[in-house]
Amino acid sequence: MQPTSPTAIRALLDRYGLEPKKGLGQHFLWQAGIVEKIADAAELDGEDVLVEIGPGLGILTAACARRAGLVIAVEIDESLFPLLGEVLQDYHNVRLVAGDARTVDFREIVARHAPGVKRPCKVIGNLPYYLTSPLLLRLLEGEFRAELLVFMVQKEVAERIVAGPGGKEYGSLSVAAQYYSEPELLFTVKPQAFLPPPEVSSAVVRLRRRERPPVEVADEGFFFQVVRAAFCYRRKTIRNALQEAALLEPGDASAVFAESGIAPVRRGETLGLHEFAGLANAILRARERKIGHALRQSN
Repeated sequence: MQPTSPTAIRALLDRYGLEPKKGLGQHFLWQAGIVEKIADAAELDGEDVLVEIGPGLGILTAACARRAGLVIAVEIDESLFPLLGEVLQDYHNVRLVAGDARTVDFREIVARHAPGVKRPCKVIGNLPYYLTSPLLLRLLEGEFRAELLVFMVQKEVAERIVAGPGGKEYGSLSVAAQYYSEPELLFTVKPQAFLPPPEVSSAVVRLRRRERPPVEVADEGFFFQVVRAAFCYRRKTIRNALQEAALLEPGDASAVFAESGIAPVRRGETLGLHEFAGLANAILRARERKIGHALRQSN
């Protein structure tokens, strides 16, 4: 039986002697209509392998199990496992895995529970607010290549993920999310949909992984160094920010900005994905020219 009211959730927790753990950011979603909308957002079919991060009380897990071929639910709080065993007892396509989503090897887990799976996995979760950015970046940048990510996150973070240049929400998380995926904010969720209610509203985002990034960069690691420097020194001009981060030598600045077509007095928060890529590539070409010149001089 699914606990789909605050009273039912409280009774279920009491039966197992449990309380929501503030340190783990546990806020249990109980509104069945919202649960179904989140599960629908993952676009599941009977062939899909879905990794769920933080099944909590198993309400979303069950909704996904009715749609997917296999649900692998990764939960850090092992005290919830007896409760989850009861809630999910009728769903034989669910595998519960104890682990911290920040460190577990998702590829190993999928290989163990779904050997021979051919298509990319999908990932879903109601993420604790403290976990969102590091976990999202890990899933986007790492070797575990999920094709679709659906997360409920703090509304402010969701707005940052989809933000464009020029606004206060736009930052390095926006650039990374849009470099690796096509993110969209689907809908918002009020605090009253949870037990206990969080202090802020939430939102559901869907990130569809790109087959390839929309820009070409000579060195992906350096590209993100440039992005991070631009937002780390947000109040400085892009020229001063890059020099402060020791990514741009003063003697190269004129050539770099002329080649990239970017005014050096602009703020980093106004640069779009293509401009960041052009700037990073121009800096690397300036370095290559300097190395080539030094080699010729030595010969």
